[in-house]
Amino acid sequence: MSKKPANKHIQPALLKELRADMERISHATHHNPASILGRQPGNTNTFILFYSPDTLELSLSDLDVTTQRIADTDFFIYHGDLDTLPEHYQLRRLDQQQTHHDYYDPYSFAPQISDYDLHLFAEGRHFHIYNILGAHEKQIDGISGIHFATWAPNAERVSIIGDFNGWDGRRHPMVSRGGNGIWELFIPGLDNSALYKYEIRNRHSGEILSKTDPYAQQMELRPRTASMVNGQSSFNWQDETWLAQRKDSDWLHEPMSIYECHLGSWQRDEENQFLNYRELAHRLVDYIKETAFTHIELMPITEHPLDASWGYQTTGYFAPTRRFGTADDFRYFVDYFHQHDIGVLLDWVPAHFPKDEHGLARFDGSALYEHEDPRRGEHRDWGTLIYNYGRNEVKNFLIANALFWIEEFHIDGLRVDAVASMLYLDYSREADDWLPNQHGGNENLEAIAFMRELNSATHELHPGSIIMAEESTAWPQVTRPVNLGGLGFSMKWNMGWMHDTLAYMSKDPVHRHYHHDKLTFGLLYLFSENFILPFSHDEVVHGKGSMLNKMPGDEWQRFANLRLLYTYMFTYPGKKLLFMGCEFGQGTEWNHDKALDWYTLQYPLHSGIKQLVGDLNRLYTQQPALHHYDFDHDGFEWISCNDTDQSVLAYLRKDGNQTIIVVLNFTPVVRHNYRVGVPIAGEYQVLFNSDSNYYAGSNTGSNAVIVADNYAWMERPASLILDLPPLAGLVLIKQ
Repeated sequence: MSKKPANKHIQPALLKELRADMERISHATHHNPASILGRQPGNTNTFILFYSPDTLELSLSDLDVTTQRIADTDFFIYHGDLDTLPEHYQLRRLDQQQTHHDYYDPYSFAPQISDYDLHLFAEGRHFHIYNILGAHEKQIDGISGIHFATWAPNAERVSIIGDFNGWDGRRHPMVSRGGNGIWELFIPGLDNSALYKYEIRNRHSGEILSKTDPYAQQMELRPRTASMVNGQSSFNWQDETWLAQRKDSDWLHEPMSIYECHLGSWQRDEENQFLNYRELAHRLVDYIKETAFTHIELMPITEHPLDASWGYQTTGYFAPTRRFGTADDFRYFVDYFHQHDIGVLLDWVPAHFPKDEHGLARFDGSALYEHEDPRRGEHRDWGTLIYNYGRNEVKNFLIANALFWIEEFHIDGLRVDAVASMLYLDYSREADDWLPNQHGGNENLEAIAFMRELNSATHELHPGSIIMAEESTAWPQVTRPVNLGGLGFSMKWNMGWMHDTLAYMSKDPVHRHYHHDKLTFGLLYLFSENFILPFSHDEVVHGKGSMLNKMPGDEWQRFANLRLLYTYMFTYPGKKLLFMGCEFGQGTEWNHDKALDWYTLQYPLHSGIKQLVGDLNRLYTQQPALHHYDFDHDGFEWISCNDTDQSVLAYLRKDGNQTIIVVLNFTPVVRHNYRVGVPIAGEYQVLFNSDSNYYAGSNTGSNAVIVADNYAWMERPASLILDLPPLAGLVLIKQ
């Protein structure tokens, strides 16, 4: 049975009154279509206007009436008695293919974002804004749908376009919330896996942009770029014990050995395709338990368009990349690690973002997230844009994102990339290509304030979480509390130690005695910060060679040097970080397009390196003297740092109850009867020898137990005599 026609004809005066608004809506230039579409406060019992392109007939189901098409337009109007019409009324649309579509009118729903939320966001203090902006499942008055919201203050019009409306920016224009720049719209009945973007028309130029949602929590698999509505997660977390322990952890004094990993190239399937987060979780946990690392650090898994960027040029800050599965797949990944007592850290990139047209760059046609002036807003070297940290909404976006990963995915900490580029306005710039701060200096005062707020918020809201800085300069107090004038990071990478150590190890041993200071200089500043000792992905790319091939000499010497290097690293004060593949001496540079060279583990020299790293991890984690005072003078003492002629170092590691002795021989010459001063006479056990045949070494060196006598040496009251193996280290403990 056909619907009853509308009970009144359109009055010419009303039509004339609506004509200008209709023209702007049909041309998608109206700033606030919601002011005329749907039922308006001033015409509650008069008329309702609808815009519905490609429609043959539009009916008001609740009144059992058809609406009238306004001649020569895609507008439909109901002009009559609306007293019995529900607040949220249903429409039935007959399209050009003679198919009916039933739906609620989006413009019958009031704005959902509270004034308080808008106020907090404008102040940069809405740390859970990711629950407000973006696309979220919502139920309003018992009606389910998706609520969309975005920030675009320089837009004339913002529309939601997607696979549900033919990507037509005329169909779902959003509601403007005024001068704060927020736009929102609730679309009832929408599928929670819909694809969408925002179509934005700039108010000044009229330019029309198609942008992914900055707050989207799922994206399409690259090279496609649409955002995906991501419904409420039903994932059942099982890591309550881990989170409780993390909250009460004393990470300053606990061991931390980090396995840095790029998920796309750690392992792949037989066809060189990516593995899913869930399969990666099982394979990686088994491997990390075997090699005894305490944490894994993932190179960025936030969505990014280009594989070759390794994730450091992010377009989807709130979305785990679809390369390896869904958001819940990644939740499973983290949860599985926690259930096996392994922490999960994430590389995080708040320093810059790419210029991709669908991303944040000139998001609403203006320099919104970035600076307008390229002397502040662009990294020339990287071809990327720099965040405007002085803008509250941008600062809020980044801090909320950091908290998002900790709260929504239970991430244990973040490694903040490229901190030096954020601290200095003249970072990697020519003299005439930067602007000083208000005091004439090169410090980025806004970025400094942002980092302090970031660290204060994360540490206050999530005790036990760790925020690490990749910071390569001598900026003071990076890891000191904000209330003492520091930046507030938990730890920073010790780039100076890494560069000096690799420079020394690359020398032929015959020349090393000329460069002994490369090993000793770091102690002058070692305890000024909380340091991580990193051999990261940056050291095995771009022609730098693998860790193995940085080492000099023939094959045996290269492997011995690498074993010695890792022994030095794991016994030196500081937390540890080793990039994947380095733990078994991969011979080639890292290639992100393929899996690691796992086949090399069939060879004893490579499998020996892996066994050595596992044993060093166990030694480091099980002996408090090697980790309890990683950041404190009380944990380290030189025995001998001046034996340049023989290129030998000897030092103590202490925790107040226990003392460990480390002796390192950086030459291929066996040092027979080498006397070393020790704190007390008695029996000493050799805990570790990097030249052991377990590691494919020559098995040279002292016996398992050495007796120290009361012969004073090296300003110590007692001493013992060792046979130092070539290019190797010994670790001893008093029995």
